[in-house]
Amino acid sequence: MIQKKEKQNIHVKKGDRVIVISGKDKGKIGNVKDIITKDGTVLVEGVNIVTKAQKANPMLGVQGGLVKIEKPINSSKVMLVCPQCEKATRIGQIVKDDKKVRVCKKCNKEID
Repeated sequence: MIQKKEKQNIHVKKGDRVIVISGKDKGKIGNVKDIITKDGTVLVEGVNIVTKAQKANPMLGVQGGLVKIEKPINSSKVMLVCPQCEKATRIGQIVKDDKKVRVCKKCNKEID
């Protein structure tokens, strides 16, 4: 039987400022550029940069050589940085005016 991959609930949103808490880029801070819910991964600018050998394509005007690109990392390896208290924090949710709002667990201020 082939199992379907379920979409994972990711705790950060596009544009959030996050810090990497494990792996080779531990301690780096960057903004979330993209979220891939199917894999449960996030693309953070300046994090997980790899070197890729790219083949030249004269029809498209692409030069060959070594290119540095950003790869996605698992969302469990990043932690949100609170805009108010500037600390890495977990996220809580409260209902305010019939809407869910993200809240910093350290300073209890709204994030959105």
